Amino acid sequence: MLFNGGMDDAHTVSQRAGYAGASAVAVALGLTELFAGLFASVPSATAAIGSVVIDLSPSWLKDFAISVFGTADKLALGIGTFIIAVVLGYFLGRRSVTSPLPIIIGFAVFGIAGMAAQASEPNAELLAVIASTTIALAIGIFVFLLLVRLFTAPAATPEDPSTYDLGRRRVLVGVAAAAAVTVVTVGVGRAMLRSRADAQRAAIELPDPVEAAPDPTAAHDFGLAGVVPVVVGNSTFYRIDTALVVPAVDPDMWSLRIHGMVDREVELSYRDLQEMPQIERYATLSCVSNEVGGRLVGNALWTGVLLKDVLDMAGVQQGADQLVGRSVDNWTAGFPTEYAFDDREAMIAIGMNREVLPASHGFPARLVVPGLYGYVSATKWLTEIELTTWDAFDGYWIPRGWAKEGPIKTQSRIDRPKLRERVTAGAFTLGGVAWAPHVGIAGVEVQIDGGEWQEAELAESLSDNSWRLWKLDVDLASGDHEARVRAVDATGTYQSSRERPPAPDGAEGYHTIRFSAA
Repeated sequence: MLFNGGMDDAHTVSQRAGYAGASAVAVALGLTELFAGLFASVPSATAAIGSVVIDLSPSWLKDFAISVFGTADKLALGIGTFIIAVVLGYFLGRRSVTSPLPIIIGFAVFGIAGMAAQASEPNAELLAVIASTTIALAIGIFVFLLLVRLFTAPAATPEDPSTYDLGRRRVLVGVAAAAAVTVVTVGVGRAMLRSRADAQRAAIELPDPVEAAPDPTAAHDFGLAGVVPVVVGNSTFYRIDTALVVPAVDPDMWSLRIHGMVDREVELSYRDLQEMPQIERYATLSCVSNEVGGRLVGNALWTGVLLKDVLDMAGVQQGADQLVGRSVDNWTAGFPTEYAFDDREAMIAIGMNREVLPASHGFPARLVVPGLYGYVSATKWLTEIELTTWDAFDGYWIPRGWAKEGPIKTQSRIDRPKLRERVTAGAFTLGGVAWAPHVGIAGVEVQIDGGEWQEAELAESLSDNSWRLWKLDVDLASGDHEARVRAVDATGTYQSSRERPPAPDGAEGYHTIRFSAA
């Protein structure tokens, strides 16, 4: 046996070597995060591997993750990736008691896989990736050799039984020290990534719009407790995308390329976009994964340039009936080109709620196409616009089982009261929100305890592209109650009553809640 276990049996020695292996993997992963924070040319290894996992995962697994974790799905995947790596390190460590060769080979395999994933990320420089990952692996192997000797060194003798627990204490101290190093390196690395991106955004001033939107007034928002505000703040606006770590894009190095079936290829810098005429528009965005009554929907004020103005610079050729947006991490979404030219006023947005576009919502630029679910339109961290034909290309989610066309379906939601909430009997005001972007909401009706549908009062509309808040005053008797809601759009069409899940083109059905009054 290469490592001396003293009085400990072979199982105990193997187990302690496993702890050493797990600790070594954790330290190495933490160092890769630190290097990602120190150097812009080195992507996060955990995030890069996670992105590969996302791309290779079947759509049902992604749907499950969103349904279970919601907007925390990226955090869950990151933690899961880390845990799996540490568990593998534990088993490799147990196999390395007689020789360190298994864990060295394991580290080499991890390193090659990590470098391959990192090299595919935007802004990655291969030599920097190789150098940083090699250093992290070497330190990880050194940590393993150090800890396994510490953990398996003789800890007790028959002549001195008071030292019997020394080996166990060594393991606890060693694992705790490795965990502390990992937490610090991951925390510092992620903080440096955020601070670099925040510093770049803080130095930018959003241009004054040539067409400013009016501020919301009390007529647009009833101010009911528990009901979503008519404009959702940047920090609480939902986020669903495939980026495990928010891309840190340098606006000075960024450009937007318009190519494909165009008369002339156009490339715009961030400054070029800033110098174009800016407009402000309210628009509601929704994720196709949003369940009936779900929260993966929000309304914001977007600042940017009209998409059609940029396309006119390139000259769209006849027959180019699909517009494909591509992000810096190669995510893609496609929608009919005609939607860039109709009255929905699709935008390339650089601002959100009169702030520079947050990194988590697509800085430096993103597409905002009212009336379409995000999976076919809302390309964040936009870097390319390609004009092509409808049959020539499928966006990221289409081969994964989602419909190619994704118009947002008319939906409504009850925010007040909450599900299973107990409220005071007597006079009570129900409230919520309804949306049918690009078409507009004309009415909302509420049914209490299976009775007649009652017309709710609507707040004024910010635009046809925005949701509308509603309220209904009722007199509640003591006991259990059920409420459901439905909306009618500006064409007079009611939202669908049939119950359907989000896949493949958006959920349907009436939002229904049960609550009680006392």
